[in-house]
Amino acid sequence: MGVSNQIDAAVQSRVHNVAGFSDVERYAVYRGSDDVHPVAAMTVKVTYRKGIGENFAILSQSGSAMIRRFGLDILLSEEKKLNMPAYAPGTWFTSVNYKMKLESDAMEQINGRECYAVAITPRHKAPNMIKGTLWVDSRDFSVVKVQGIASRKPYIFAGTTHMMRNYVDIDGYPMATYARAESNSPLFGRTVVTVEYSHYQLQLQPDH
Repeated sequence: MGVSNQIDAAVQSRVHNVAGFSDVERYAVYRGSDDVHPVAAMTVKVTYRKGIGENFAILSQSGSAMIRRFGLDILLSEEKKLNMPAYAPGTWFTSVNYKMKLESDAMEQINGRECYAVAITPRHKAPNMIKGTLWVDSRDFSVVKVQGIASRKPYIFAGTTHMMRNYVDIDGYPMATYARAESNSPLFGRTVVTVEYSHYQLQLQPDH
């Protein structure tokens, strides 16, 4: 079985067995050279149910109201849209959405796990689609990390956007633990958005 088929099977296993989850996500926006003091931040409680989608409740927010309104609010709304049943399959790391090619037979250590590096190229352009490298666990081909360039500029950014996301194994399934996106443009300068994910609670299918 080829690497893309193995990844497809791992994705389908997660889709089939995870009926829902909740977590807490902290979004922070940084501008210029300051990576310590966010110009805007927001913490939200996210609840996802398969077949229904995602809802979020704002727990706290601070910083620039304009950046929250025209940046983070739009980012959260887009995330909610992408998790709707009609759109969610188009966001998955599968061979339907990406061309995949094993970069090397040698394994790499990523976050303490033995992984294969897979080159991925989106089959269509969207802000959430990444051209770059996907690292998958050598045992079950579940996602461990992804890094690359957004195939289309996300709404909060003004230039080419470099993205990365780390995943952690929770109850046997990959869940995002940290994400970072950065862009530079002559007009707006450097913008960085980070997301920290915590307090996961998974709801698995009864037969699992």
